[in-house]
Amino acid sequence: MRDRLNVSLPVAMISQIGDLATRRKVTRSAVVEAAVASLLSPDSAEKTEAALTRRLDRLTRQMQRQERDLMIALETHALFIRFWLGQMPPLPAEAQAAANALGQERFARFLDTLGRRLSQGRSFRDDIPLDIPAMRQRPADMADDAPPRS
Repeated sequence: MRDRLNVSLPVAMISQIGDLATRRKVTRSAVVEAAVASLLSPDSAEKTEAALTRRLDRLTRQMQRQERDLMIALETHALFIRFWLGQMPPLPAEAQAAANALGQERFARFLDTLGRRLSQGRSFRDDIPLDIPAMRQRPADMADDAPPRS
């Protein structure tokens, strides 16, 4: 058994209901009935919660990837600085101008290479496997001079 209900809606909403009804090839009453049923349905809250949970899970995975990428970048940078400082002897004053010119030339080549890799869509991150067993264990040579991770 059905009962009639007269409802006053904004003209724009009635137009949207009519457009949706036309696209789905149903009556406007069927569209409104489905909308009200969805609103009154006890599982609508569960559907909303499930959708939010999926979105939060996706965001969590993205944040974990970003955290991993940042950790790799920081570790790479720190190792480079440690090795560079350990291997580079101080330069005498008369050799500093030549070293500065060579450094500027090398930096320009670095920027060219970086630009090429980025324009090709390649990145250093792509060269690193997703699961690196060494990242779960700290190397023995760094265990003595680095503070423990928390």
